Parts: sequence; structure tokens; C-alpha cells
Amino acid sequence: MMVNAVVEAMKSEKRNVVRVAAAIISWEGRFLIAKRKAGVHLAGFWEFPGGKCEIGESLEDCLRRELHEELDVTISNPVPFEIIHHSYPDKTVELHFYRCSISGGVAEARECAEIRWVSREELQQYRFPPADEPVLRALQRL
Repeated sequence: MMVNAVVEAMKSEKRNVVRVAAAIISWEGRFLIAKRKAGVHLAGFWEFPGGKCEIGESLEDCLRRELHEELDVTISNPVPFEIIHHSYPDKTVELHFYRCSISGGVAEARECAEIRWVSREELQQYRFPPADEPVLRALQRL
């Protein structure tokens, strides 16, 4: 009976994993960050723009789609930077961070509350989700 409970817990955990692609976009020594809208998970937190992958969508295609929808921009080829697994009480997120640059358009807040270009030092002044902490530390070391 105990083995079945463990197997069911593992299945449940797998079902609740959300794959996310996020962009670390830098320009002239500043990083683009976005504030989450009210009424969504982690509302009011700042994050690197991106979003959830749809079924059958590659991470790179997800990132391109999300940045077009959220910021009305196109991006250069994304380069993998870091992968983070983080468990929240209701789900586990698998965050794939990519470095890229804007190749078309001017970033505007379309599906987020606000966007800002901030320096590496200023990043620590913003409240990011706990899952982003390893990336923030990695950016401080660059």
C-alpha cells in the first residue's frame, strides 16, 4: 500500500510541473524586468519576462511567442543560461532562463503591469519570486 501511495504522489508531482521559458534581456548594462499583474499567481512580484509552454511547443518558440504577446518584441536566438526547479505549495515550476536581445520592436507592457530597465545592482531592490533567486545570484557574478 505504501508503494502505491509513493507512485501516486510521484505521478501527481509530474502532472503539476509547469514548464516556463524566461528571457534575460540586457541592453547597455541594464536588464528588462516585468511586474506581474494583479490577480495572477505571485501578483506584484517582478520577474524576467516569459511564460508557460503550451503542449508540444519548444521552449525557444514559447519564449518568442510570450515576448511578442507580453512586450510586442521579437528576439535574437535565445541562448540557454540556467534551469531551475522550484516547488510551490500547489505546483512545481521548471524555469528555463535564456539570454537574448531584442531584434525587433520596442518593449512595452502589454500583458504585465509594468516594465523597467534596471542595472545589475538595482535588481536587488525589486521583489522577485523565490524561484528566481539562483538566477539573480548568477547575474551578480557576471
